[in-house]
Amino acid sequence: MPFATGRRRLPAPLLLLAPIVLFLLFFFVAPFALNFGVSLQAGRPGGVVGGGFSPRHYAKLVTDPYYLKVIGQTFALGFVCTFLSFLLGYPCAYFIARTRSSWKGVMMFVVIAPLLTSIIMRSYGWILILGRTGFVNVVLQALGLTSEPLDLIYNWVGVVIAITHVLLPFMILSVASVIEGIHESLEESAMILGADRWRTFRRVTFPLSLEGVATGAVIVFMLTIGSFVTVLLVGGEKTMVMGVLIYQQIAITFDRAFASALGSVLLLIALFLLYLQARWLQVRGRRAA
Repeated sequence: MPFATGRRRLPAPLLLLAPIVLFLLFFFVAPFALNFGVSLQAGRPGGVVGGGFSPRHYAKLVTDPYYLKVIGQTFALGFVCTFLSFLLGYPCAYFIARTRSSWKGVMMFVVIAPLLTSIIMRSYGWILILGRTGFVNVVLQALGLTSEPLDLIYNWVGVVIAITHVLLPFMILSVASVIEGIHESLEESAMILGADRWRTFRRVTFPLSLEGVATGAVIVFMLTIGSFVTVLLVGGEKTMVMGVLIYQQIAITFDRAFASALGSVLLLIALFLLYLQARWLQVRGRRAA
């Protein structure tokens, strides 16, 4: 029923949407617009914003070989962590979704446990586990598998392990929720018609679970390319991604305009990925209909 607002009358759905619209405008659109405006300022000596408007920060980002390398490393890290999260997370998600064990609640708690721990504690935990005198190297040397400690920390190996560990729950939860919605009668029908378990999974279960895979992949990828604390603590000086670069521009070089440009690019990438996911789901829904 419409609500009267002076001379005009607004429908109830618009009034119900008003709080979330105002929230997004105030906490998302306005900060992004402000950040984008700062990124277009030419800047002054010492990194002080101002001095007119110029796209030179974006031009530097796409023309300087160093920054292009950082962007490439950031995307490569995102793809590797997303792929590993899929490989490790899909079997776990499938088992959790299909198991009838009374321990299912415990399994779910174990999955989300990394999200309940401080990111700094997790990072230092991996430093202790993967260090040259850490648990992994001690076990490998005790078993005679290595003659000297392996370099598993302060490099890309440690960063990939630490980030995959913390983001794996997002992939598992996204896929498990979709698989739980796939009725088991569909798999049973395929096997009744002569398909073995592998063919049933390949032709029935996996295609129907792709929406969960896509959602988990987008979440993991976006969080990976925006990672900062884990890369800084676990990766050390040998790793550089856009999140760490933004931190350096703000805290060390005091170049707020260039840091804003980097942040705007990261946000635009995230929005583009969300748009691609929405379009893919829309096209997939039309084909299914």
